[in-house]
Amino acid sequence: MASSSELKIMGNRLKDKVAIVTGGGSGFGEAIATRFSEEGCKVVIADMDPVGGQRVAGVHPHTMMFIKMNVANEEDWENVLEITLAKWGRVDICVNNAGTSYKNKPTLEVTEDEFDKVFTVNVKSIFHSVRHFIPNVINQGEGGSMINIASIGATRPRPGLVWYNASKAAVYNATKGLAAEYGPKNIRINSICPLLAGTGLFSTFAGMEDTPENRDKFLFNVPLGRLCTPADVANYCLYLASDEAKFITGTCLEVDGGRGI
Repeated sequence: MASSSELKIMGNRLKDKVAIVTGGGSGFGEAIATRFSEEGCKVVIADMDPVGGQRVAGVHPHTMMFIKMNVANEEDWENVLEITLAKWGRVDICVNNAGTSYKNKPTLEVTEDEFDKVFTVNVKSIFHSVRHFIPNVINQGEGGSMINIASIGATRPRPGLVWYNASKAAVYNATKGLAAEYGPKNIRINSICPLLAGTGLFSTFAGMEDTPENRDKFLFNVPLGRLCTPADVANYCLYLASDEAKFITGTCLEVDGGRGI
């Protein structure tokens, strides 16, 4: 009799599709990549961290592979697409999940290097992904799905992370423009605005130590009363990547427990 984990792997919502997930070695990216693989997708784990990337790829080694990648480097995008196409012959889905931030602090204390890094990793990476993912999908002629991970800060910015939130607002805006431009090619482009998750970055984003008391302070205006989880994001990405969402493009869902209300 098959185990529950084996039964889970037998899903077929993404059967015969190939996905690239950036930042796939941990956090949201790990959950997205694993969830995709469970639903029949072949997945490239693209990450700067070989330890995390290889660990995640090892979960389903026949359908997942790790490629070391700096998403801000165009040559790395060329390399990832080349290896993906050589290995699996196509690419259908790109999840731009990799991102970075500086620690929550007064805006006048943010350095130019911190500003540049945030926009390079969070925005320029999507510029590169469009230049390399989109042409390959157009050449295949069967459509595809790009999913950009933004942030609730893109639509509900607050003090302390002004330039990080601005970079995610650029992701939100670019997603809509790209969706309008490439919709006629049947390429769907959507974004997600998650709430802060308990993935080890609480103190960076919240600007306070990660303690139960401080979480309570942060959660007082979250109607559903908890932080986001990687599974919350992965499940919605699965929907957007699947044919169930074939009439969905240009959207940005707030996966935030209601905090954006």
